[in-house]
Amino acid sequence: MENNKVKVLVTGANGYIGNHVVKKLISYGYDVYASDFNFDRVDPLAHRITEPIFSGKKNIYELMYKPDILIHLAWRNGFLHNDISHIVDLKKHYLFIKNMIDGGCKNISIMGTMHEIGYYEGMVDENTPTNPLSLYGISKNALRQMVFSLTQDKEVALHWLRAFYVIGDDDQNKSVFSKILAASKEGKESFSFSTGENKYDFLTIDELTEQIVLAATQTQITGIINCCSGKAIAIKDVAEHFINEHKLDIKLDYGSHQDRPYDSKLIYGNPSKILKITKQRGNTK
Repeated sequence: MENNKVKVLVTGANGYIGNHVVKKLISYGYDVYASDFNFDRVDPLAHRITEPIFSGKKNIYELMYKPDILIHLAWRNGFLHNDISHIVDLKKHYLFIKNMIDGGCKNISIMGTMHEIGYYEGMVDENTPTNPLSLYGISKNALRQMVFSLTQDKEVALHWLRAFYVIGDDDQNKSVFSKILAASKEGKESFSFSTGENKYDFLTIDELTEQIVLAATQTQITGIINCCSGKAIAIKDVAEHFINEHKLDIKLDYGSHQDRPYDSKLIYGNPSKILKITKQRGNTK
């Protein structure tokens, strides 16, 4: 019997965001192909692809089973912002995407980051100038510019899904929240923290996953799409809520940890595009 489901390829499928995206796509009835090195967190209903995406093979689209939609989440060392791998891998990401497009993939979503922006205060929209200050941000920003240039004369629906800050699935996310959790489990009474005054745009992993899936599986709204709440909340408020929610016996030592030079005092996303998408898709999902 012929399978008429829309076929979606998710790279980095076993990662912090990827495994949630795979589950969400399957719950919506998509035919999901999961690409990664390991699959211990990948939903068993997904097809597993072990073919390396960075092989440089021209026929990678065929080797990936000719997906209708590509959601490219794969990225090494995303929590190590100045790791050299970000620069080393940049060409590999570009060639993979180029070969997927040349092979025939017409709907592509790539995970972006607010770290493309660099130091900035206020609301970020698709026209906000970028001046990244870490190798992670520089590489993501360069990839965005490269693929936008690549697709400007092609009939490809390209979505650059720019994420901000994510909470949830705390044992896996390697964020400050997972570090607080780990410190508490180790029996530590305090945790070195910044002043906590900086205000950021937070989404739960479930909210981010929903936004990624809804944006990636439509073609009317493309370009840079902020996956965000559109609200700025002080990180100390989010951290204190996290501690209370998890009933942790640990205190934050405010001001003992310095902010990174590229950590903005106030930054959040313009949610207009994602709100339009979720509103349009609300009756179909």
